[in-house]
Amino acid sequence: MDLGSHSTLNEHLQKTGIPSGSQDKVSVLDSGPEMGEPQLAVDPVARSNLSVKAPEFYPPGYNQNLNQNFTDSSLEERCDGYLTLAEYVQDFLNHLTEQPGCFETEIEHFAETLNGWVIADEALQELVELIYQQATSVPNFSYMGARLCNYLSHHLTISPQSGNFRQLLLQRCQAEYENRDEATKGDETTRKQFHAFVLFLAELYLNLEIKGTKGQVTRAEILQEGLRELLNALFSNPVDSNLICAVKLLKLTGSVLEDAWKEKGKNDMEEIIQRIENVVLDANCSRDVKHMLLKLVELRSSNWGRVHGTTPHTEATPENDPNYFMNEPTFYTPDGIPFTAADPDYQEKYQELLERE
Repeated sequence: MDLGSHSTLNEHLQKTGIPSGSQDKVSVLDSGPEMGEPQLAVDPVARSNLSVKAPEFYPPGYNQNLNQNFTDSSLEERCDGYLTLAEYVQDFLNHLTEQPGCFETEIEHFAETLNGWVIADEALQELVELIYQQATSVPNFSYMGARLCNYLSHHLTISPQSGNFRQLLLQRCQAEYENRDEATKGDETTRKQFHAFVLFLAELYLNLEIKGTKGQVTRAEILQEGLRELLNALFSNPVDSNLICAVKLLKLTGSVLEDAWKEKGKNDMEEIIQRIENVVLDANCSRDVKHMLLKLVELRSSNWGRVHGTTPHTEATPENDPNYFMNEPTFYTPDGIPFTAADPDYQEKYQELLERE
């Protein structure tokens, strides 16, 4: 339709009896000085030839079936404009990977959307698998993935007979855990995938909160036991990559594991340290890996870097406190290697990431 044609508009006005130029106007007529008040002239009422039974108008190129399809589609096909659950979840996971700072502001909406979408066992299984794959295949996402799992375990409303979100997540981890001995003996690719799983399980142990019947919050006991067995598997096949993974695991969870074992009267950490010392003496690992293991033993001897008893008049600094950097946040390289400001090779990159954070 060409609404900019003046001649067409005039012809229409003439047909309807409306003088050209008078449309949409109210005129004030002056009849001369003898008139005390002006009179109003009202335009004639235009009569339309259109019928109420006329077919609905659609602009050129408009898909008449689009709106009907949207209305009739299921929730899965129209939630937030995504066609599938996998598409929606994967997009959100990628978004969190690139912008982890958005977690606090967007997680509530994400969970609410899932509650309207995940209403069947299959959908819940798919959700668990998508998060698991992201957390074990994308560097730097293991921590964020564990936080996401913790939030969803408390806010997803679906709880089918096959298990709720947390139960299905632990079942998925169990499947990988049962292959631990074969994985530590596998090729480089197999070991790399297994190590990513180990670090994700460590993050789950630290971040997955279990609420008791009395409201108390605890950690998943089964994960504590699982991490102990994973350490056994890694040390049983003392190649460099397995030992490096064990060091990362203990740096991440060592203090928490030892505290939990001590509460039960167990000396598991003493056994692990003894095993590390034996590896340093006997294993054919590289010199650098042996140095990492000795540094870990040193870290544990300093109570995992936890500072107690610093005098109120003395501020801890890198010069007077050898454990100063242990309280700093940990970052990961693109290859998934954790580092802090205590690692000299990464100081510049650490400072850059710290300022950005």
